[in-house]
Amino acid sequence: MKNERKKDGLIHICAAADFAKAHLPEALRQQLLAYEREKERDREKDKEKDEKRERGGHSYPSILEQQILTLDREMLDKLSATYNEAGTTCLVALLSDKELTVANVGDSRGVLCDKDGNAIPLSHDHKPYQLKERKRIKKAGGFISFNGSWRVQGILAMSRSLGDYPLKNLNVVIPDPDIMSFDLNKLQPEFMILASDGLWDTFSNEEAVRFIRERLDEPHFGAKSIVLQSFYRGCPDNITVMVVKFKGKTSEQ
Repeated sequence: MKNERKKDGLIHICAAADFAKAHLPEALRQQLLAYEREKERDREKDKEKDEKRERGGHSYPSILEQQILTLDREMLDKLSATYNEAGTTCLVALLSDKELTVANVGDSRGVLCDKDGNAIPLSHDHKPYQLKERKRIKKAGGFISFNGSWRVQGILAMSRSLGDYPLKNLNVVIPDPDIMSFDLNKLQPEFMILASDGLWDTFSNEEAVRFIRERLDEPHFGAKSIVLQSFYRGCPDNITVMVVKFKGKTSEQ
């Protein structure tokens, strides 16, 4: 998800999001293809060998984590060379067989609507005021302060990101993703919403699910409508929304 740095009350759309867009999808695709080929070879040779390989740590969550951390290192090398302080969030949803794996860095957010219309969080925002994040920042020698919202070093309104090399150099902002997996057979999802924090400034998870559920027959499954509604409610921030509609049966997704 594309996001922005908030500084001095202004919105700075940054190069970090463009770097992530240009590099992460292809890197993930290549790694996942190699992983699937390896799994197939192991199945053909020996089931026991396949199980040992799984225990060795190769999995969709580990691949997502590895690629996101690699992307951050590459981004820091490129942007810091030109003193570009840009940063971005990262929200990735990977659908495989009957499982959904979601990796999140920052304050973009994923929400799923299950078969009963319930809003199921797919991620948790990384905000400086959260106890876990606040303790980590303090331990690193940093601080948070309130300037319209709680900010790391009085600057960044999220505690994890990609890029943001000055804060990374202080170890107060980190790129480590939180990764969650979901059983699609159990949830029987209708759709999921992946959106930047601008949407969530004006919509709760439950309200967003109700809004989209009533507009799934629209083009873009209601994504354009909810962006406009968020803007009309006064959101001055970046509002980027993707709605993914699932097919009727999990086996057909």
